[in-house]
This record gives sequence, C-alpha cells and structure tokens, in this order.
Amino acid sequence: MRKTSLLRRFQLLSSSSSSSTSLLLSNNGESQNPLLASTHSSKPGKVSTFCPSNSSYLHSTTTTFLPPPEWIEPLIDVSDLVINSKNLKPSPWVNRIINLLLDSPNIESNLDDYCSKFLIKLSPNFITYVFKLDEIRKKPELCYKFFCWASKQKGFKHKLDTYVLLIEILSSVKELERIRGLVNEIKGMELLMTVSASNSLIKSFGVLGMVEELLWVWRKMKQNGIEPSLFTYNFLMDGLVNSLFIESAEKVLEVMEGGRVVPDVVTYNIMIKGYCKVGKTRKAMEKCREMDLKKVSPDKITYLTLIQSCYSEGDLDSCLGLFNEMGEKELEIPPHAYSLVISGLCKAGKSCEGFAVFNGMGRKGVKPNVAIYTALIDSFSKNGNGDEAMKLFHRMKDEGFEPDEVTYGVIVKSLCKTGKLYNAMEYFNFCRENNITINAMFYSSLIDGLGKAGRVDEAEKLFEEMVDKGCTRDSYCYNALIDTFTKCGKIDEALMLFKRMEDEGCDQTVYTYTILITGLFKEHRNEEALTFWEMMIDKGITPTPASFRALSTGLCLSGKVARACKILDELAPMGILPETAYEDMIHVLCKAGRIEQACKLADGIVDRGREIPGRVRTVFINALRKSDLLQELRGENFPGC
Repeated sequence: MRKTSLLRRFQLLSSSSSSSTSLLLSNNGESQNPLLASTHSSKPGKVSTFCPSNSSYLHSTTTTFLPPPEWIEPLIDVSDLVINSKNLKPSPWVNRIINLLLDSPNIESNLDDYCSKFLIKLSPNFITYVFKLDEIRKKPELCYKFFCWASKQKGFKHKLDTYVLLIEILSSVKELERIRGLVNEIKGMELLMTVSASNSLIKSFGVLGMVEELLWVWRKMKQNGIEPSLFTYNFLMDGLVNSLFIESAEKVLEVMEGGRVVPDVVTYNIMIKGYCKVGKTRKAMEKCREMDLKKVSPDKITYLTLIQSCYSEGDLDSCLGLFNEMGEKELEIPPHAYSLVISGLCKAGKSCEGFAVFNGMGRKGVKPNVAIYTALIDSFSKNGNGDEAMKLFHRMKDEGFEPDEVTYGVIVKSLCKTGKLYNAMEYFNFCRENNITINAMFYSSLIDGLGKAGRVDEAEKLFEEMVDKGCTRDSYCYNALIDTFTKCGKIDEALMLFKRMEDEGCDQTVYTYTILITGLFKEHRNEEALTFWEMMIDKGITPTPASFRALSTGLCLSGKVARACKILDELAPMGILPETAYEDMIHVLCKAGRIEQACKLADGIVDRGREIPGRVRTVFINALRKSDLLQELRGENFPGC
C-alpha cells in the first residue's frame, strides 16, 4: 500500500502545471476532488476551494490539512508482488533529485523548496544510493553540502555506509578537516563497525596518512569481533608506510608471517616501498630476496620500486642488475622501468648502452615515450655526437611523438654547443610562435652559445628580454652571461652582474665564483680573486676541484705558489681536492716557464713520500729542455729528471 501511495503521489504531484491549479492528495494518495482549484491562502496547510452546484457555483471555504511528508526510498519494486531484488528499479525521484543537485547553485534552498512542494523527505538509503553514482562522486563539495542538508531533515539519521562513502569521496581531494569532523560524528553515534566499512575507512585513512584515525578503526574492528582479512592487513600496512611508520608496518608483517593470514606479494611490495621511502634500499633488496624463501614471487611492481630507489641513489649497477633479472624471469617490464634504466645510462655518459636498451624496447613491443627520447638526445649531445642527437629527434617526430619544451630545450642546447646558432634560433622562434613554453634553459643555452661566438651584444639582449617575456632568470643564465663578459675582457660588467644577481635574490653558485676567480686572475686582479675565494668559503659554498684548479692556477702564475700550497693543505681534510692537485700545479708552472718553482714543488711532493707520476716527469723533461736549467740540474739527484 505504501509503494502504491508513493507512486500515485509522484504521478499526481509531478503532473501539476505552472499555473495555480493543483490537485490535493489525501494520505492514501487519492485526489479529494478532481475539480479542486487553489486560491491564495493566508495560512500554510489550508486552501480555499470552490465547487459547482446545479445551475450556479456556490462559493464556499473549507479547511484541508496537507498530508505529512513521506520518506522516499531510492529503489522501488515494480512487480506489485513480493519484493524481489531483481525487480528493484530506481525510483523516479532519483533522477529528479540528481538533476536538482547538478543544475542548482543553491542546492540547500532548492532542495527545501522541492521537498516541501512534493511533501517528501529523502531517506538515509536514498542519500547512500546517490553517493554511489559516478556523476555525484566526482563533485566532493556537492556531496558534502548534500550530506549536511540531509542531516537537517526531521527524524533523519545518516547510516554508517553514508559516512564511509563521503569520507572516501573527500579523501580524493584531501579534505582532512572535514574528514576528521565526520570521524568525530561517527564516534559520537557509536555505530556498529562492519567489515566493508572498516576496510574502506582503513584504505582512505591510509592514503591520507591519518594514523590516529587508522588505528581507531583497527581497535573498533577488534571490539566488534571483526577478523582482519588479507585486504585489511594490506591497507593497514599501506597506511602506516605512507605515514612513514615503518617499524609499525614491520610489526604488522611479523604478525602476519606468524599468524593465520599469510602475506602475499602486495604485502611485501608495501614493505619494500616503505624501506625505499626512508632510504633503506639495501633492506628493501634483502626483503625482496626473502620473498623467494617464503615462496612468494616478486612481480613487476617489486622490481620497479627497487629500480626507482636505486636510480634515485645513483646506483646504476643495481638498476641494471634488477632490470636484467626481470628479463631473465620473463616478467613484463613497464615503460617506466625502461625510462629509469635508459636515463641512468645516459646520465653516466653511456649513450650507446642506453640506445641498446632503447632498441630492446621495440623488440619487446614496448613503446618509448618523450622522456626516453629526450634523455637519449641529451646524452648524445653531451658526448659530442650532435648529429646522432638530431637523427634521434627527427625519428621521434616521425614516429608520432610530439616534442615538449624539455626536448626543444635539449635540442637548442645541443645546436648551441656545436656552434649551429642559426638553427638554434630557428627552433627558439618556432617554440615562441607555437606557444611552447620557453624556460630558462633555452635562454642560458643561447646566451652561452652567442657569448662563445663573440656575439656579446646579442647575448646581453636575450638576457634582458627574459623578464619581459615572463621567464625568471636563474643562476645558469647569470653564469652564462658572466662567463661571456669575463672571456671578452669585460670583467667590470661581470662584477656588476654578480652584484645584480645578489640583489635579485638569485643563488650565486660555486660555478659563479669559479668564473669570476678565473676572470680576475686573467686580468691580474689577484687580490680581488682571493677576496672572492674567501667570500665563497665564508658563505659556506663548498669548493669543487674545478674551483680550486682556477685558484691554484691563478696563484701559481702570479708567483704565489706557497699561498696555493697552504690553501691546498687547508682543503685536504675536506676531501674535495683532485688527486692530481699538486701535479696540476707543476704542469701549470712548467707551462709558464717557472721551472724553479716547479722543481721546489716537486721536491715537496717527494718529501711527503709521494712519487712523481710519469706524465709529470715528461712535462718536466720537455720544460727543462727548453730552459737553461737543464745543464745546472745534470748530475743532481733531481726527482723529476
């Protein structure tokens, strides 16, 4: 009878026109009078009616109370027989409410008006049903408003499933505060936890790293006598790992290994992911080997996680070992694994080996991507094989891959490096005309290339236009122009740019100081060069072998060998000096014709118990042959002769 009443109510109420004429329904859904016409009433719940008599209409006023709102369920049984789940169809009200939610900016007031007009209330099941629909789930803010509106209905109480669904929806946009509020509501209502609800909550809280809420669900499961399944354990561990509670995850794994629920490959993958997250790659590798002992075969996710971690640590050998192991086990190798291995080889300067792995992708039917092509192009370019880089670039386009701004940046850099500035500018302008993002890498490459070609004014013009084009100047751009200035003798302009760099908040790198120290020594401004060295040390910038080489060369050529040796002794404990530091200094002195100073430095090396390398002996002999000291040194026990 209830089902018939609701259907009849919907049919009659939904047929009402936009005029003031309407039908009134009694509690059983039947019309009181087919000719009732509404007029304005001064009181809600009452209407004035008129009805015809024999020859004339007698106007009369009667008082009729509206029926109470009825709860609307999302599904109806259209069989008119015994309710059967196969006969359940969505209620006509569902589409009406969905349209109202999707089309109305002010859903709360519109829902109030709509439900008041049709004398309905939306049941807890109705709200749960709507939250399961894809078009609604994609709108977290809408879901939350709908949830809050439903809570205000008289006599309404949300189901646990509704809370769980809303938490799941809000977790997709990381609405942590709202989720915590919903959890507090659940705690206050003391709803009985179910298996499906606990699994879903553990998954949501785990992804968000909400450990306190995660453990609360776990305790509620125990209180309600719910035995955790493998699914539950895995989500619990994943939550702990995502929150970096690695030791807690280890304890859960130990419980599983000694209990009724046996860990699977997903469990071990989660633990391995945890170790890799905290930099314990060796321990992750050990756990992978343990899997074989537990008769759990590692899968492609296991290997990919380990390869990613080894790549991050620069451990190319382990990357290659794991990659080859996947091939031996005939596991599917994901494109990202290829990308990591090829990128690792390219970074190590092994472009040919990287290209061999790239060709292996084609034989396995795995398609490369733009990132792989870009890594190879960059590697060939850095190894001085610009022609091969360009061939690969054209092959990439022929195979239907669209180069991105990183690829074009690499191409421009490659062309600048090989002196093909005209072609580099063509690609630069092509990117401009086609709205391809031009980043600082483009500018730094072109500024450097133009500077090396002696086109200083053009380099400076490009540098100045960066801000106008909305591109932030980084240290690479500054360094490129500073280097250009120092090499063409404009040391004062370089120093002004250094000051501007500081004023604009751009980091001055060890390379910046190295360029200026070299330039200042070249202009015989030795004290200023030493000032910049000390400034670099005072700022906590660690010198590199290249920066010390610039300093020692400048000091040696200016006759301050003792000062260079003193600085060398100061830096030795830091472990940043090249092993050939002394030999490099001897080579510089010999090349400059300062043979006596070179000899004294060589004596000092021998006194420290070190041997003079053969190549340095050759440098000595060649230098001595050109000097008048050779006759003086004949017969003496000189270590270099």
